[in-house]
Amino acid sequence: MSKQHILITGAGKYCRLFAGFIGQLLTIALLESSAEIRLTLTDVIEPPVPSASSQHASRIATAKSDLTDTQAIFSLLSTEFTAVYLLHGLMSGAAEAQMELGWKVNWDSHRAILDHLKKHNPGVVAIFTSSLAVYGPASPSEVITEMTCPIPMSNYGSQKLMVETYLNNLSRKRLVDGRIVRLPTVIVRPGAPSAAASSFASGIIREPLKGQRSVLPVPRDLEMWVCSPKTVVKNLVLVKDVNDYAFGITRSVNLPGIKVTVQEMLDALEAVGGADAASLVDESPDPKVVGVVESWPANFNTDYARGLGMEPDVPLLDTVRAFADTLKH
Repeated sequence: MSKQHILITGAGKYCRLFAGFIGQLLTIALLESSAEIRLTLTDVIEPPVPSASSQHASRIATAKSDLTDTQAIFSLLSTEFTAVYLLHGLMSGAAEAQMELGWKVNWDSHRAILDHLKKHNPGVVAIFTSSLAVYGPASPSEVITEMTCPIPMSNYGSQKLMVETYLNNLSRKRLVDGRIVRLPTVIVRPGAPSAAASSFASGIIREPLKGQRSVLPVPRDLEMWVCSPKTVVKNLVLVKDVNDYAFGITRSVNLPGIKVTVQEMLDALEAVGGADAASLVDESPDPKVVGVVESWPANFNTDYARGLGMEPDVPLLDTVRAFADTLKH
């Protein structure tokens, strides 16, 4: 494998408002995948080098960058990269509450980066993490595919879809080699609760397993499309090396996940943490959270992703057990 220099934006750790966490895990996975890879990590706060990658520190550079500033983008991208992971963004709940900031971070900064890449680094592989939030409400029997018309019902979903559309067009014109992965809700996220509307999905497992109370703002019968962090990161690594010509008419790919109800999440919590952990979840309906999360579909056909080599997720109980194991160290 030839040497690769890869940029990861949004590579910080556990920031409440902005996307993070996945970038740290992706850093570890990429460095372990090949000795020929070196990375540049950037975020609004200079990202730490993951402790699990300390032995690879010589292959990691870090930088503090405000990617809403065009001069910062120019400076960061003065280096030519073989691949760029665009993970930065204002999370769903924050994007809904702070519309203008959401457009600035989730759309303007991405367009500026892609415009720079198409001019100064044409053909570069650009991996963008989108979201199932690009879709609107679906009937219980409807199965979502990449050919389903996206009708986002949130600022966040609208902003993600705009970047998707732009990157798909740049890829069609062979200016950038785009790969767009629509993430399920990722659980269990470590760290503190975030500004994502779906933050509760991790919170109702994470906090109780730590012996802390957590709030459930949605009904127990709500269905969600979720995926473990390990599987998401594995597929983010895999999608980088998919042959350009393997993609069909769209570069947007619905990543594999599993459909679960909130009740099934609570059952998994109790199976792993016992009745004491389950008793730490307080039900307190929040119409704003319900309105956003209920607009996301939960039934997906991921044949397209599987055909590109993406891997399926593990059972929910395995994911909860894996997170509980991290608390023992």
